[in-house]
Amino acid sequence: MSGRRDVVILGSTGSIGVQALDIIRRNPERFRVVGLGAGGSSPEVLSAQAAEFGVEQVAVGADETTELAARSCDVVLNAVAGAAGLLPTLAALGAGNRVALANKESLIIGGPLVRSLAGPGQLTPVDSEHSALAQCLLGGSPAEVRRLILTASGGPFRGRGRAELANVTPDQALAHPTWSMGPLVTVNSATLANKGLEVIEAHLLFDIPLERIEVVVHPQSVVHSMVEFVDGSTLAQASPPDMRIPIAWALAWPDRVADAAPACDWSGSASWTFEPLDADTFPAVDLARRAAEAGGTAPAVFNAADEAAVAAFLAGRLPFLGIADTIAEVLQRHLGADNGGARHGGPPSEGNPLGVRDVLAADAWARTEAETVIARGAGEEA
Repeated sequence: MSGRRDVVILGSTGSIGVQALDIIRRNPERFRVVGLGAGGSSPEVLSAQAAEFGVEQVAVGADETTELAARSCDVVLNAVAGAAGLLPTLAALGAGNRVALANKESLIIGGPLVRSLAGPGQLTPVDSEHSALAQCLLGGSPAEVRRLILTASGGPFRGRGRAELANVTPDQALAHPTWSMGPLVTVNSATLANKGLEVIEAHLLFDIPLERIEVVVHPQSVVHSMVEFVDGSTLAQASPPDMRIPIAWALAWPDRVADAAPACDWSGSASWTFEPLDADTFPAVDLARRAAEAGGTAPAVFNAADEAAVAAFLAGRLPFLGIADTIAEVLQRHLGADNGGARHGGPPSEGNPLGVRDVLAADAWARTEAETVIARGAGEEA
């Protein structure tokens, strides 16, 4: 890679942002931080980051972060949590910046909008699974790809049945066995809603039909995803569960950063196991597929209902099983199975081209609907 890349980091005080700064700290000849954005929950951390890296432009809050995303630079790392990352992604792409996308929700809820703005090579994934897929896809032409296989750790409740999850506490759900992440992503990993979102993301990123994207449980989190080709061969990307590897590849794309994180230790014995997904206990993946198949604003509804339900769970207002149940009911109302959309002044018509206002309106509608479901006690076990 020639020259030093100017980097803007949105969500700099979160897990992804902190790890990105670690990579940049160790590679000052390759990267320079020119902007930092955060939600404002950790002002002292943001201030210390700005001082350490000599950053002149710092943004706090949604509007300022979106403005920062449009600053001219080489790459914008969008690590904002949840649907709030959509406008910064659109602003960065519209300004011609390359986006290292850790905020999968941007693509999921605003799929056609994001894809219409992103030129070739302008959108690079940070999620470990999609980084793995992108690397494995280099091994063949698009016509040679049979299917994508996303791996899931299974979260802290792998192997348990639905009845065993009735009394799960937030502390238990936040105790992920292999990854250290923010609370929303960690709970989504426990419900496997995160894997559902990743199925949609893979579909949109790589233009692979949903029916050719599968999920398999891999508790060790070393094989991050796989691509099966038409000749029967499968390529897998393996590395320890350390997000600095996919972050570094996204920042340096198409190059690599030496020693971004330790590699696998092949000197000792190790076992990798793979198991089928228990869709009855963890229905969120199938719900996400349903939203993706419906298209339009349905993925935004899925995501918003999930975010509202996770917040309610963490606040002690909703049981763990109620997260997926809430998503299911809100999505059903949106799709008109009970005429809920019309009765509740629902989201925009699916027959019209998707616009930013449509996505934001659907997001707001779904959060309101989710709150009505949560207030009624939906999903609580008898």
